[in-house]
Amino acid sequence: GAGAAMEPERECRVLSIQSHVVRGYVGNKAATFPLQVLGFEVDTVNSVQFSNHTGYAHWKGQVLNSDELHELYEGLKLNKVNRYDYVLTGYTRDTSFLAMVVDIVQELKQQNSNLVYVCDPVMGDKWNGEGSMYVPKDLLPVYRDKVVPVADIITPNQFEAELLTGRKIHTEKEALEVMDMLHAMGPETVVITSSDLQAPLGNDYLIALGSHRITKADGTRMTQRIRVESPKVDAVFVGTGDLFAAMLLAWTHKHPNNLKVACEKTVSAMQHVLQRTIKSAKAQAGEGNKPNSAQLELRMVQSKKDIENPDIIVKATVL
Repeated sequence: GAGAAMEPERECRVLSIQSHVVRGYVGNKAATFPLQVLGFEVDTVNSVQFSNHTGYAHWKGQVLNSDELHELYEGLKLNKVNRYDYVLTGYTRDTSFLAMVVDIVQELKQQNSNLVYVCDPVMGDKWNGEGSMYVPKDLLPVYRDKVVPVADIITPNQFEAELLTGRKIHTEKEALEVMDMLHAMGPETVVITSSDLQAPLGNDYLIALGSHRITKADGTRMTQRIRVESPKVDAVFVGTGDLFAAMLLAWTHKHPNNLKVACEKTVSAMQHVLQRTIKSAKAQAGEGNKPNSAQLELRMVQSKKDIENPDIIVKATVL
């Protein structure tokens, strides 16, 4: 009855190891607020502390090294508060830091065998069909051989999925095969967050693909695959991947065996935030002027209601 709805869910704790910016919304600044709004306790380790994201003309700040990450984790462990339900990671530039993250995830999985590691393997992207890496090349083998095998949910873009598997994607069929290869590497949920595949709805749409592999009690495997087409927004935003991964974590938690609904809520909320951001940025820039980095910062706080309870404006297709 009504009483059941009032009972709080068991406290759900996320350890989020990402960048921090004083001004704006990337990394932990893009992930923490949505997770908190959706009812999660978020413990943040700031892998860097910068004045702002590096797309601005200037930026200053500090970088946390792997020993310092280990020290923070040791503090949690000494107090016996190193029990988490989720770990979330995004952009990292340093191989030793990434290797330390893997050690921590493995130890946390020993503490809680149900721990879910959500990893956005940020390595690069495609511009006009040409892929390029924006992290050092030596991160690829670490992601491929160490990180992805311990991850449960991964959110690569098409280029990153291609890097991880060593296979190019030209068609949806090839994308599904690549996702199967990624499942075989470890993760039971794979979402290719953006691709340059042709959208059935036309060129104004961007395709994302999701695949969720369920092992049933009798040992048989089932894979649910979906396609999501969302309207393209004409601007370069920073922090969208971080926001996407955080909301996907939340919505897959709330809909554990329904990737379709989880992705619809994630992508719909995303659309609400981006539409509000572009509208506001254009107003600030003035007629005919291109908005700058500061004006294009995600309108996170203003989108609180959309993040909490997104109006489903983007539907997913079951494949």
